[in-house]
Amino acid sequence: MNAGIHIDRRLPGILAGITAGISYGTNPLFAKPLLESGVPVLVMLFFRYALSAGILAAWMLLKKESFRASRHEIGLLGLLGVLFAGSSLFLFLSYAYIPSGLATTLVYLYPVFVALIMVFLRFYPSWQTWISIVATFGGILLLSRPSAGETVRLPGIFLAVLSALSYACYLVVVNRSKRIKRVSEHTLTLYALMTGTLLFACLRAVQGGSMLEGIQTAVDWGNLLGLALMPTMISMLTLAVATRYIGPTKTSILGVFEPLTAILIGTLFFGEPLTARMAVGIAVCIAAVVFMILRPHDGITPPKKVE
Repeated sequence: MNAGIHIDRRLPGILAGITAGISYGTNPLFAKPLLESGVPVLVMLFFRYALSAGILAAWMLLKKESFRASRHEIGLLGLLGVLFAGSSLFLFLSYAYIPSGLATTLVYLYPVFVALIMVFLRFYPSWQTWISIVATFGGILLLSRPSAGETVRLPGIFLAVLSALSYACYLVVVNRSKRIKRVSEHTLTLYALMTGTLLFACLRAVQGGSMLEGIQTAVDWGNLLGLALMPTMISMLTLAVATRYIGPTKTSILGVFEPLTAILIGTLFFGEPLTARMAVGIAVCIAAVVFMILRPHDGITPPKKVE
């Protein structure tokens, strides 16, 4: 009975975490056609964040929600934007040095980084949570499909790990920072998106080239809009909700729905194969998530007070 009540209290956070993972996993559905059309990564990321920020701002205006944030809050919200945008950028950059399957595996180190950061902050994940982390990472290893003959270079490994660490820091800050506790999920996400937009605009200016390079058809704009809505705005909003409801460690484990969704999209839309090994990996990941959801423990054990 107590376990059922506990699950009910966590249900909004769990559903938000699953939604965040699924929505972020739709990246290939929109990004792959844009890359094939010759849209540079920085251009794609700029419009992804800019359109998302514009849509969210319009929604907040319609709902008459406040945009107000104090000077101290704005600084931290800007840092969150840099962390989230940096995670996307580092991942894309890693693809130039290592196979995408290896990059996906390394990026999914972020639940481990989240748990370690929480330990450093003296909040200790339970043994059940550690089992879930190890199991989901094992499932990701099975899902990764390294191609024969592809080279692996150290800068790519470094960039992929940096992407994971940046994302882990974002989750922990959202959950643990008292400075932004009263900032709504909409406001938090909007400031993060605006920061990312500015960051990618500056990087593109340094790189040089047109901000509309490769964007030629209505389909291209539709894919940019899809990127702005699904794996960006919706993902970031639900991520903020999940992190605040169930904590960064459990939210990071639910992030396994991201590669699962990406693999499903690759199979259904791009004709990519689904092997028996990958099916086993999917089953392991889902079992680990179910184990985490159904267990009655909180998953984070705070330190005991010393009298």
